[in-house]
Amino acid sequence: MDYAARAANVPSFVTAARLSLLMGKFFSYVFFFAAILAPLPTGLLIAGSDNLEVRSSGRIPRYTLEQAILTALQRNPDIQRARQEIERTKGLYLELRADALPRVDATSSFSDTDPHLNNFTGDGGSGPSGGIIDPNDPGGGSFQSLESAERTYNLRLQATQIIFAGGRVVSQIRSADFQRDAAYFAFRNTIDLVIATVRTQFYQILLNRALIGVQEESVNLLGSQLQDQQNRFEAGTVPRFNVLQAQVALSNVQPDLITARNNYRIAQLQLARTIGLDFDPRRGDAPPLDAIGDLRYEPRRVPLPKAIEVAKERRPFLKEQKANVLSNSAQVGVARSGFFPQISATGGTDFRSSPISEDINDTRSGYIFGATGSWAIWDSGQTYGRLKQAKAVLQQSKITYDDAVRQIELEVQQAYSNLVQGAELIRSQEQTVGQAQEALRLASARLGAGAGTQLEVLNARVEVTRAQSISLQALFTYNSAVAEFDRVTATEVTYANQLDEPKTRRKLRTDPAPTPPPKPTPLPLNRAGTRLPVR
Repeated sequence: MDYAARAANVPSFVTAARLSLLMGKFFSYVFFFAAILAPLPTGLLIAGSDNLEVRSSGRIPRYTLEQAILTALQRNPDIQRARQEIERTKGLYLELRADALPRVDATSSFSDTDPHLNNFTGDGGSGPSGGIIDPNDPGGGSFQSLESAERTYNLRLQATQIIFAGGRVVSQIRSADFQRDAAYFAFRNTIDLVIATVRTQFYQILLNRALIGVQEESVNLLGSQLQDQQNRFEAGTVPRFNVLQAQVALSNVQPDLITARNNYRIAQLQLARTIGLDFDPRRGDAPPLDAIGDLRYEPRRVPLPKAIEVAKERRPFLKEQKANVLSNSAQVGVARSGFFPQISATGGTDFRSSPISEDINDTRSGYIFGATGSWAIWDSGQTYGRLKQAKAVLQQSKITYDDAVRQIELEVQQAYSNLVQGAELIRSQEQTVGQAQEALRLASARLGAGAGTQLEVLNARVEVTRAQSISLQALFTYNSAVAEFDRVTATEVTYANQLDEPKTRRKLRTDPAPTPPPKPTPLPLNRAGTRLPVR
Protein backbone atom coordinates (compact mmCIF):
# COMPACT_ATOMS: atom_id res chain seq x y z
CA MET A 1 0.00 0.00 0.00
CA ASP A 2 1.05 3.65 -0.52
CA TYR A 3 2.08 4.72 2.96
CA ALA A 4 3.52 7.96 1.69
CA ALA A 5 0.08 8.96 0.48
CA ARG A 6 -1.43 7.93 3.81
CA ALA A 7 1.09 10.06 5.64
CA ALA A 8 -0.63 13.12 4.24
CA ASN A 9 -3.70 12.15 6.24
CA VAL A 10 -1.91 11.87 9.59
CA PRO A 11 -1.36 14.90 11.85
CA SER A 12 2.17 16.14 12.51
CA PHE A 13 2.66 18.79 15.19
CA VAL A 14 6.38 19.62 15.04
CA THR A 15 6.12 23.27 15.98
CA ALA A 16 4.85 24.68 19.24
CA ALA A 17 2.24 26.72 17.42
CA ARG A 18 0.73 23.59 15.90
CA LEU A 19 0.82 21.93 19.31
CA SER A 20 -1.18 24.77 20.79
CA LEU A 21 -3.65 24.56 17.93
CA LEU A 22 -4.19 20.83 18.36
CA MET A 23 -4.64 20.88 22.11
CA GLY A 24 -6.79 24.00 21.94
CA LYS A 25 -9.17 22.40 19.48
CA PHE A 26 -8.98 19.10 21.29
CA PHE A 27 -10.08 20.60 24.60
CA SER A 28 -12.78 22.62 22.84
CA TYR A 29 -14.28 19.53 21.22
CA VAL A 30 -13.82 16.94 23.93
CA PHE A 31 -13.31 18.53 27.31
CA PHE A 32 -16.36 20.73 27.08
CA PHE A 33 -17.82 17.94 29.20
CA ALA A 34 -15.65 19.15 32.05
CA ALA A 35 -17.46 22.49 32.06
CA ILE A 36 -20.82 20.74 32.04
CA LEU A 37 -19.75 18.27 34.68
CA ALA A 38 -18.19 20.60 37.23
CA PRO A 39 -17.32 18.77 40.46
CA LEU A 40 -20.49 18.20 42.39
CA PRO A 41 -20.67 18.75 46.16
CA THR A 42 -20.18 15.66 48.28
CA GLY A 43 -23.36 13.68 48.63
CA LEU A 44 -25.22 15.61 45.92
CA LEU A 45 -26.15 14.40 42.42
CA ILE A 46 -28.71 16.12 40.24
CA ALA A 47 -30.78 14.39 37.58
CA GLY A 48 -31.89 17.34 35.51
CA SER A 49 -34.70 15.73 33.53
CA ASP A 50 -36.58 14.64 36.63
CA ASN A 51 -35.40 17.52 38.84
CA LEU A 52 -34.32 14.98 41.42
CA GLU A 53 -31.64 15.75 44.00
CA VAL A 54 -29.81 12.95 45.77
CA ARG A 55 -28.36 14.25 49.00
CA SER A 56 -26.58 12.70 51.93
CA SER A 57 -29.84 11.15 53.03
CA GLY A 58 -28.87 8.09 50.99
CA ARG A 59 -31.49 8.33 48.24
CA ILE A 60 -30.61 6.40 45.10
CA PRO A 61 -29.31 8.63 42.30
CA ARG A 62 -31.27 8.40 39.07
CA TYR A 63 -29.62 8.64 35.68
CA THR A 64 -30.86 9.06 32.16
CA LEU A 65 -28.71 7.62 29.40
CA GLU A 66 -27.22 11.02 28.61
CA GLN A 67 -26.39 11.69 32.26
CA ALA A 68 -24.74 8.29 32.62
CA ILE A 69 -22.58 8.97 29.56
CA LEU A 70 -21.53 12.41 30.79
CA THR A 71 -20.67 11.00 34.21
CA ALA A 72 -18.55 8.29 32.60
CA LEU A 73 -16.71 10.88 30.51
CA GLN A 74 -15.72 12.62 33.73
CA ARG A 75 -15.01 9.66 36.01
CA ASN A 76 -14.26 6.56 33.95
CA PRO A 77 -10.72 5.36 34.78
CA ASP A 78 -9.97 4.29 31.20
CA ILE A 79 -10.65 7.81 29.96
CA GLN A 80 -8.57 9.30 32.75
CA ARG A 81 -5.63 7.02 31.95
CA ALA A 82 -5.86 7.87 28.26
CA ARG A 83 -5.91 11.56 29.15
CA GLN A 84 -2.73 11.18 31.20
CA GLU A 85 -1.10 9.32 28.32
CA ILE A 86 -1.62 12.45 26.22
CA GLU A 87 0.16 14.48 28.90
CA ARG A 88 3.01 11.96 28.98
CA THR A 89 3.57 12.07 25.24
CA LYS A 90 3.34 15.84 25.33
CA GLY A 91 6.14 15.87 27.90
CA LEU A 92 8.15 13.48 25.72
CA TYR A 93 7.77 15.81 22.76
CA LEU A 94 8.94 18.81 24.80
CA GLU A 95 11.90 16.83 26.12
CA LEU A 96 13.12 15.77 22.69
CA ARG A 97 12.46 19.15 21.12
CA ALA A 98 14.84 20.69 23.68
CA ASP A 99 17.75 18.91 21.96
CA ALA A 100 17.27 21.13 18.93
CA LEU A 101 17.40 24.34 21.00
CA PRO A 102 20.37 25.95 22.78
CA ARG A 103 21.14 24.75 26.27
CA VAL A 104 22.52 27.18 28.87
CA ASP A 105 24.24 25.80 31.97
CA ALA A 106 25.69 27.57 34.98
CA THR A 107 28.43 25.79 36.93
CA SER A 108 30.26 27.01 40.00
CA SER A 109 32.84 25.77 42.46
CA PHE A 110 34.19 27.00 45.81
CA SER A 111 37.06 25.70 47.95
CA ASP A 112 38.37 26.59 51.38
CA THR A 113 41.86 25.17 52.09
CA ASP A 114 43.68 24.84 55.40
CA PRO A 115 46.47 27.51 55.56
CA HIS A 116 49.06 24.85 56.57
CA LEU A 117 48.62 23.25 53.16
CA ASN A 118 49.04 26.46 51.23
CA ASN A 119 52.10 27.99 53.05
CA PHE A 120 55.54 26.40 52.37
CA THR A 121 58.73 28.13 53.86
CA GLY A 122 62.29 26.85 54.69
CA ASP A 123 65.78 28.03 55.73
CA GLY A 124 68.21 25.24 54.85
CA GLY A 125 66.46 21.91 55.16
CA SER A 126 65.84 19.53 52.35
CA GLY A 127 63.34 20.48 49.73
CA PRO A 128 60.45 18.19 50.58
CA SER A 129 60.52 18.97 54.34
CA GLY A 130 61.65 22.57 54.50
CA GLY A 131 60.28 24.24 51.46
CA ILE A 132 60.96 24.61 47.77
CA ILE A 133 64.59 24.96 46.53
CA ASP A 134 65.18 28.12 44.54
CA PRO A 135 66.51 27.01 41.14
CA ASN A 136 68.20 30.40 40.63
CA ASP A 137 70.42 29.93 43.69
CA PRO A 138 73.69 28.32 42.48
CA GLY A 139 74.50 27.12 45.98
CA GLY A 140 71.13 25.55 46.49
CA GLY A 141 71.07 26.81 50.08
CA SER A 142 68.12 29.16 49.95
CA PHE A 143 64.44 28.38 49.70
CA GLN A 144 61.48 30.19 48.12
CA SER A 145 58.25 30.71 50.04
CA LEU A 146 55.00 29.73 48.14
CA GLU A 147 51.63 30.81 49.52
CA SER A 148 48.28 30.35 47.70
CA ALA A 149 44.84 31.75 48.54
CA GLU A 150 42.85 29.86 51.11
CA ARG A 151 39.49 30.46 49.41
CA THR A 152 38.93 30.26 45.67
CA TYR A 153 35.83 30.15 43.52
CA ASN A 154 34.88 29.72 39.91
CA LEU A 155 31.66 30.58 38.00
CA ARG A 156 30.96 29.61 34.41
CA LEU A 157 28.02 30.35 32.13
CA GLN A 158 28.03 28.16 29.05
CA ALA A 159 25.67 27.72 26.11
CA THR A 160 25.66 24.51 24.06
CA GLN A 161 24.09 24.00 20.66
CA ILE A 162 24.01 20.86 18.54
CA ILE A 163 25.32 21.78 15.10
CA PHE A 164 25.00 18.47 13.30
CA ALA A 165 23.73 15.09 14.47
CA GLY A 166 22.99 13.26 11.24
CA GLY A 167 19.26 14.04 11.46
CA ARG A 168 18.86 12.40 14.88
CA VAL A 169 17.29 15.41 16.59
CA VAL A 170 14.76 16.11 13.85
CA SER A 171 13.81 12.43 13.63
CA GLN A 172 13.36 12.20 17.40
CA ILE A 173 11.08 15.24 17.38
CA ARG A 174 9.01 13.80 14.54
CA SER A 175 8.72 10.45 16.29
CA ALA A 176 7.60 12.05 19.56
CA ASP A 177 5.20 14.21 17.59
CA PHE A 178 3.50 11.20 16.05
CA GLN A 179 3.47 9.40 19.39
CA ARG A 180 1.51 12.31 20.79
CA ASP A 181 -0.89 12.05 17.86
CA ALA A 182 -1.34 8.34 18.57
CA ALA A 183 -2.12 9.08 22.21
CA TYR A 184 -4.71 11.66 21.18
CA PHE A 185 -6.43 9.23 18.81
CA ALA A 186 -6.26 6.49 21.44
CA PHE A 187 -8.04 8.86 23.79
CA ARG A 188 -10.80 9.39 21.25
CA ASN A 189 -11.06 5.65 20.69
CA THR A 190 -11.37 5.14 24.44
CA ILE A 191 -14.18 7.69 24.60
CA ASP A 192 -16.09 5.89 21.85
CA LEU A 193 -15.58 2.53 23.56
CA VAL A 194 -16.70 3.81 26.96
CA ILE A 195 -19.81 5.43 25.51
CA ALA A 196 -20.77 2.22 23.74
CA THR A 197 -20.18 0.25 26.95
CA VAL A 198 -22.31 2.64 28.99
CA ARG A 199 -25.12 2.46 26.46
CA THR A 200 -25.05 -1.35 26.38
CA GLN A 201 -24.98 -1.63 30.18
CA PHE A 202 -27.74 0.95 30.49
CA TYR A 203 -29.89 -1.04 28.07
CA GLN A 204 -29.08 -4.18 30.06
CA ILE A 205 -30.52 -2.56 33.17
CA LEU A 206 -33.66 -1.59 31.29
CA LEU A 207 -33.97 -5.13 29.93
CA ASN A 208 -33.54 -6.81 33.31
CA ARG A 209 -36.00 -4.44 34.92
CA ALA A 210 -38.57 -5.18 32.24
CA LEU A 211 -37.97 -8.91 32.64
CA ILE A 212 -38.68 -8.55 36.35
CA GLY A 213 -42.03 -7.05 35.44
CA VAL A 214 -42.73 -9.96 33.09
CA GLN A 215 -41.87 -12.53 35.74
CA GLU A 216 -43.86 -10.70 38.42
CA GLU A 217 -46.88 -10.62 36.12
CA SER A 218 -46.48 -14.33 35.52
CA VAL A 219 -46.21 -15.03 39.25
CA ASN A 220 -49.29 -12.91 39.97
CA LEU A 221 -51.37 -14.63 37.30
CA LEU A 222 -50.30 -18.09 38.41
CA GLY A 223 -51.03 -17.08 41.99
CA SER A 224 -54.52 -16.02 41.03
CA GLN A 225 -54.89 -19.25 39.05
CA LEU A 226 -53.88 -21.24 42.13
CA GLN A 227 -56.40 -19.35 44.27
CA ASP A 228 -59.12 -19.98 41.69
CA GLN A 229 -58.39 -23.70 41.58
CA GLN A 230 -58.29 -23.81 45.39
CA ASN A 231 -61.73 -22.21 45.56
CA ARG A 232 -63.06 -24.61 42.94
CA PHE A 233 -61.59 -27.58 44.80
CA GLU A 234 -63.24 -26.48 48.04
CA ALA A 235 -66.50 -26.14 46.11
CA GLY A 236 -66.04 -29.67 44.79
CA THR A 237 -66.01 -28.77 41.11
CA VAL A 238 -62.38 -29.74 40.35
CA PRO A 239 -60.14 -32.49 41.66
CA ARG A 240 -57.16 -31.85 43.94
CA PHE A 241 -54.90 -32.61 40.97
CA ASN A 242 -55.73 -29.18 39.55
CA VAL A 243 -54.62 -27.51 42.78
CA LEU A 244 -51.36 -29.43 42.87
CA GLN A 245 -50.73 -28.63 39.23
CA ALA A 246 -51.23 -24.91 39.85
CA GLN A 247 -48.95 -25.03 42.88
CA VAL A 248 -46.17 -26.70 40.87
CA ALA A 249 -46.53 -24.15 38.05
CA LEU A 250 -46.28 -21.27 40.56
CA SER A 251 -43.22 -22.78 42.21
CA ASN A 252 -41.51 -23.28 38.87
CA VAL A 253 -41.65 -19.57 37.96
CA GLN A 254 -40.34 -18.33 41.32
CA PRO A 255 -36.67 -19.07 40.46
CA ASP A 256 -37.01 -17.09 37.23
CA LEU A 257 -38.19 -14.07 39.20
CA ILE A 258 -35.35 -14.40 41.69
CA THR A 259 -32.82 -14.70 38.87
CA ALA A 260 -34.26 -11.67 37.09
CA ARG A 261 -33.97 -9.55 40.23
CA ASN A 262 -30.37 -10.65 40.78
CA ASN A 263 -29.46 -9.89 37.15
CA TYR A 264 -30.98 -6.46 37.59
CA ARG A 265 -28.83 -5.74 40.65
CA ILE A 266 -25.67 -7.00 38.93
CA ALA A 267 -26.36 -4.82 35.88
CA GLN A 268 -26.72 -1.77 38.12
CA LEU A 269 -23.41 -2.52 39.83
CA GLN A 270 -21.64 -2.95 36.51
CA LEU A 271 -22.89 0.38 35.19
CA ALA A 272 -21.92 2.10 38.45
CA ARG A 273 -18.38 0.80 38.07
CA THR A 274 -18.17 1.94 34.44
CA ILE A 275 -19.30 5.50 35.17
CA GLY A 276 -16.99 5.68 38.19
CA LEU A 277 -19.35 5.64 41.18
CA ASP A 278 -17.80 4.66 44.51
CA PHE A 279 -19.51 2.44 47.03
CA ASP A 280 -21.49 4.43 49.60
CA PRO A 281 -21.84 2.54 52.91
CA ARG A 282 -24.92 4.59 53.75
CA ARG A 283 -26.98 2.90 51.04
CA GLY A 284 -26.40 -0.55 52.52
CA ASP A 285 -27.58 -3.21 50.08
CA ALA A 286 -29.60 -0.72 48.04
CA PRO A 287 -28.65 -0.41 44.35
CA PRO A 288 -26.03 2.25 43.51
CA LEU A 289 -28.21 3.92 40.87
CA ASP A 290 -31.50 3.81 39.04
CA ALA A 291 -31.85 4.01 35.27
CA ILE A 292 -34.55 6.19 33.74
CA GLY A 293 -35.99 5.10 30.42
CA ASP A 294 -37.41 2.19 28.44
CA LEU A 295 -36.24 0.01 25.60
CA ARG A 296 -37.48 1.45 22.32
CA TYR A 297 -37.10 0.82 18.64
CA GLU A 298 -36.28 3.25 15.85
CA PRO A 299 -35.18 1.86 12.50
CA ARG A 300 -31.64 2.65 11.45
CA ARG A 301 -31.04 2.33 7.72
CA VAL A 302 -27.45 2.80 6.57
CA PRO A 303 -26.00 1.06 3.48
CA LEU A 304 -23.13 -1.22 4.42
CA PRO A 305 -20.62 0.19 1.87
CA LYS A 306 -21.33 3.70 3.11
CA ALA A 307 -20.88 2.60 6.73
CA ILE A 308 -17.50 1.02 5.94
CA GLU A 309 -16.40 4.16 4.09
CA VAL A 310 -17.39 6.37 7.03
CA ALA A 311 -15.63 4.07 9.48
CA LYS A 312 -12.37 4.17 7.53
CA GLU A 313 -12.57 7.94 7.43
CA ARG A 314 -13.46 8.59 11.06
CA ARG A 315 -12.28 5.71 13.24
CA PRO A 316 -9.65 7.04 15.66
CA PHE A 317 -8.29 3.51 16.02
CA LEU A 318 -7.18 3.59 12.39
CA LYS A 319 -5.72 7.08 12.79
CA GLU A 320 -3.79 5.83 15.80
CA GLN A 321 -2.24 3.06 13.70
CA LYS A 322 -1.29 5.59 11.03
CA ALA A 323 0.47 7.72 13.62
CA ASN A 324 2.34 4.66 14.89
CA VAL A 325 3.57 3.92 11.36
CA LEU A 326 4.95 7.43 10.95
CA SER A 327 6.48 7.41 14.41
CA ASN A 328 8.33 4.20 13.64
CA SER A 329 9.39 5.64 10.29
CA ALA A 330 10.99 8.55 12.13
CA GLN A 331 12.75 6.08 14.44
CA VAL A 332 14.50 4.67 11.36
CA GLY A 333 16.04 8.10 10.87
CA VAL A 334 17.14 8.15 14.51
CA ALA A 335 18.90 4.81 14.07
CA ARG A 336 20.50 5.89 10.77
CA SER A 337 21.98 9.01 12.38
CA GLY A 338 24.60 6.80 14.05
CA PHE A 339 26.46 6.61 10.73
CA PHE A 340 27.14 10.37 10.79
CA PRO A 341 29.32 12.56 13.01
CA GLN A 342 27.90 14.41 15.99
CA ILE A 343 29.07 18.03 16.33
CA SER A 344 28.24 20.50 19.10
CA ALA A 345 29.42 24.08 19.75
CA THR A 346 29.89 25.71 23.14
CA GLY A 347 30.36 29.31 24.20
CA GLY A 348 30.24 31.20 27.43
CA THR A 349 31.93 33.31 30.07
CA ASP A 350 34.22 32.17 32.90
CA PHE A 351 34.79 34.05 36.18
CA ARG A 352 37.74 32.91 38.35
CA SER A 353 39.16 34.19 41.61
CA SER A 354 42.89 34.82 42.02
CA PRO A 355 44.74 31.68 43.18
CA ILE A 356 47.26 33.72 45.25
CA SER A 357 45.16 36.58 46.58
CA GLU A 358 42.71 36.62 49.47
CA ASP A 359 40.85 39.58 47.95
CA ILE A 360 37.48 38.24 46.82
CA ASN A 361 37.22 41.00 44.25
CA ASP A 362 40.47 39.99 42.61
CA THR A 363 38.94 38.01 39.74
CA ARG A 364 39.55 37.35 36.11
CA SER A 365 36.91 36.80 33.47
CA GLY A 366 36.90 35.88 29.83
CA TYR A 367 35.12 34.09 27.05
CA ILE A 368 35.19 30.41 26.30
CA PHE A 369 34.43 29.06 22.88
CA GLY A 370 34.85 25.60 21.52
CA ALA A 371 33.41 22.73 19.60
CA THR A 372 33.27 19.02 20.19
CA GLY A 373 32.70 16.26 17.71
CA SER A 374 32.57 12.51 17.61
CA TRP A 375 32.23 9.98 14.84
CA ALA A 376 31.95 6.25 15.27
CA ILE A 377 34.18 5.19 12.41
CA TRP A 378 33.80 1.52 13.28
CA ASP A 379 31.36 0.22 15.91
CA SER A 380 31.39 -3.45 14.92
CA GLY A 381 27.90 -3.24 13.43
CA GLN A 382 26.13 -1.66 16.40
CA THR A 383 24.51 1.14 14.39
CA TYR A 384 23.63 -1.25 11.58
CA GLY A 385 21.92 -3.53 14.07
CA ARG A 386 19.87 -0.66 15.46
CA LEU A 387 18.88 0.32 11.93
CA LYS A 388 17.69 -3.21 11.14
CA GLN A 389 15.63 -3.26 14.33
CA ALA A 390 14.01 0.07 13.50
CA LYS A 391 13.17 -1.06 9.97
CA ALA A 392 11.67 -4.31 11.27
CA VAL A 393 9.50 -2.39 13.75
CA LEU A 394 8.37 -0.10 10.93
CA GLN A 395 7.35 -3.08 8.80
CA GLN A 396 5.49 -4.58 11.74
CA SER A 397 3.54 -1.34 12.23
CA LYS A 398 2.65 -1.29 8.53
CA ILE A 399 1.37 -4.85 8.76
CA THR A 400 -0.59 -3.89 11.88
CA TYR A 401 -2.10 -0.95 10.00
CA ASP A 402 -3.22 -3.15 7.12
CA ASP A 403 -4.72 -5.59 9.60
CA ALA A 404 -6.45 -2.71 11.39
CA VAL A 405 -8.18 -1.75 8.13
CA ARG A 406 -9.47 -5.28 7.74
CA GLN A 407 -10.43 -5.36 11.42
CA ILE A 408 -12.54 -2.23 11.00
CA GLU A 409 -14.23 -3.72 7.94
CA LEU A 410 -15.01 -6.85 9.94
CA GLU A 411 -16.36 -4.92 12.93
CA VAL A 412 -18.63 -2.80 10.75
CA GLN A 413 -19.99 -5.86 8.96
CA GLN A 414 -20.59 -7.68 12.24
CA ALA A 415 -22.33 -4.69 13.77
CA TYR A 416 -24.42 -4.28 10.62
CA SER A 417 -25.39 -7.96 10.73
CA ASN A 418 -26.38 -7.66 14.40
CA LEU A 419 -28.39 -4.56 13.54
CA VAL A 420 -30.27 -6.45 10.85
CA GLN A 421 -30.81 -9.38 13.19
CA GLY A 422 -32.24 -7.15 15.90
CA ALA A 423 -34.61 -5.45 13.47
CA GLU A 424 -35.80 -8.80 12.13
CA LEU A 425 -36.36 -10.14 15.64
CA ILE A 426 -38.43 -7.10 16.53
CA ARG A 427 -40.55 -7.42 13.39
CA SER A 428 -41.03 -11.12 14.03
CA GLN A 429 -42.34 -10.42 17.52
CA GLU A 430 -44.66 -7.53 16.66
CA GLN A 431 -47.79 -9.71 16.75
CA THR A 432 -46.57 -12.60 18.90
CA VAL A 433 -47.20 -11.04 22.31
CA GLY A 434 -50.73 -10.00 21.40
CA GLN A 435 -51.50 -13.40 19.96
CA ALA A 436 -50.16 -15.18 23.04
CA GLN A 437 -52.22 -12.96 25.33
CA GLU A 438 -55.33 -13.62 23.26
CA ALA A 439 -54.64 -17.37 23.43
CA LEU A 440 -54.36 -17.13 27.21
CA ARG A 441 -57.65 -15.26 27.42
CA LEU A 442 -59.42 -17.87 25.32
CA ALA A 443 -57.93 -20.75 27.31
CA SER A 444 -59.05 -19.13 30.56
CA ALA A 445 -62.54 -18.60 29.14
CA ARG A 446 -62.74 -22.22 27.98
CA LEU A 447 -61.66 -23.42 31.42
CA GLY A 448 -64.27 -21.23 33.09
CA ALA A 449 -66.94 -22.63 30.77
CA GLY A 450 -65.84 -26.19 31.47
CA ALA A 451 -64.76 -26.80 27.88
CA GLY A 452 -61.02 -26.50 28.44
CA THR A 453 -58.41 -27.92 30.74
CA GLN A 454 -56.14 -26.34 33.28
CA LEU A 455 -53.10 -27.57 31.32
CA GLU A 456 -54.15 -25.44 28.36
CA VAL A 457 -54.22 -22.36 30.58
CA LEU A 458 -50.82 -23.10 32.07
CA ASN A 459 -49.28 -23.69 28.67
CA ALA A 460 -50.78 -20.47 27.36
CA ARG A 461 -49.37 -18.61 30.37
CA VAL A 462 -45.91 -19.98 29.66
CA GLU A 463 -46.15 -18.89 26.04
CA VAL A 464 -47.14 -15.35 27.06
CA THR A 465 -44.10 -15.07 29.34
CA ARG A 466 -41.86 -16.51 26.65
CA ALA A 467 -43.20 -14.14 23.98
CA GLN A 468 -42.77 -11.10 26.23
CA SER A 469 -39.22 -12.13 27.15
CA ILE A 470 -38.23 -12.69 23.52
CA SER A 471 -39.72 -9.34 22.53
CA LEU A 472 -37.75 -7.52 25.23
CA GLN A 473 -34.59 -9.40 24.33
CA ALA A 474 -35.08 -8.40 20.70
CA LEU A 475 -35.31 -4.73 21.72
CA PHE A 476 -32.14 -5.07 23.76
CA THR A 477 -30.33 -6.81 20.92
CA TYR A 478 -31.27 -4.07 18.51
CA ASN A 479 -30.36 -1.18 20.82
CA SER A 480 -27.05 -2.81 21.74
CA ALA A 481 -26.34 -3.33 18.05
CA VAL A 482 -27.06 0.36 17.42
CA ALA A 483 -24.60 1.34 20.17
CA GLU A 484 -21.92 -0.92 18.71
CA PHE A 485 -22.67 0.25 15.17
CA ASP A 486 -22.22 3.88 16.25
CA ARG A 487 -18.90 2.95 17.85
CA VAL A 488 -17.41 1.04 14.93
CA THR A 489 -18.45 3.77 12.49
CA ALA A 490 -17.30 6.57 14.86
CA THR A 491 -20.61 8.40 14.55
CA GLU A 492 -21.52 8.61 18.25
CA VAL A 493 -19.25 11.61 18.98
CA THR A 494 -18.42 14.11 16.25
CA TYR A 495 -14.93 15.62 16.08
CA ALA A 496 -13.55 18.28 13.75
CA ASN A 497 -11.94 16.34 10.92
CA GLN A 498 -9.66 19.31 10.27
CA LEU A 499 -7.78 18.40 13.44
CA ASP A 500 -6.69 15.14 11.86
CA GLU A 501 -5.25 16.72 8.73
CA PRO A 502 -2.03 18.78 8.96
CA LYS A 503 -2.89 21.02 6.02
CA THR A 504 -6.39 21.91 7.13
CA ARG A 505 -5.42 22.15 10.80
CA ARG A 506 -3.08 25.04 10.11
CA LYS A 507 -5.94 26.95 8.51
CA LEU A 508 -8.22 26.75 11.56
CA ARG A 509 -8.47 30.11 13.26
CA THR A 510 -12.04 30.32 14.55
CA ASP A 511 -13.45 28.75 17.69
CA PRO A 512 -15.28 25.51 16.93
CA ALA A 513 -18.88 24.88 17.76
CA PRO A 514 -19.35 22.64 20.82
CA THR A 515 -19.82 18.96 20.20
CA PRO A 516 -23.50 17.98 20.37
CA PRO A 517 -24.54 15.73 23.27
CA PRO A 518 -24.92 11.97 22.74
CA LYS A 519 -27.99 10.91 20.82
CA PRO A 520 -30.93 10.08 23.08
CA THR A 521 -32.61 6.72 23.18
CA PRO A 522 -34.79 6.37 20.03
CA LEU A 523 -38.47 7.10 20.46
CA PRO A 524 -40.98 4.40 19.48
CA LEU A 525 -43.25 4.69 16.45
CA ASN A 526 -46.90 3.81 16.39
CA ARG A 527 -48.66 2.26 13.42
CA ALA A 528 -49.40 5.69 12.00
CA GLY A 529 -45.68 6.45 11.81
CA THR A 530 -45.68 9.22 14.46
CA ARG A 531 -43.43 9.17 17.48
CA LEU A 532 -44.96 8.28 20.79
CA PRO A 533 -44.38 10.56 23.80
CA VAL A 534 -41.79 9.57 26.41
CA ARG A 535 -43.38 7.86 29.38
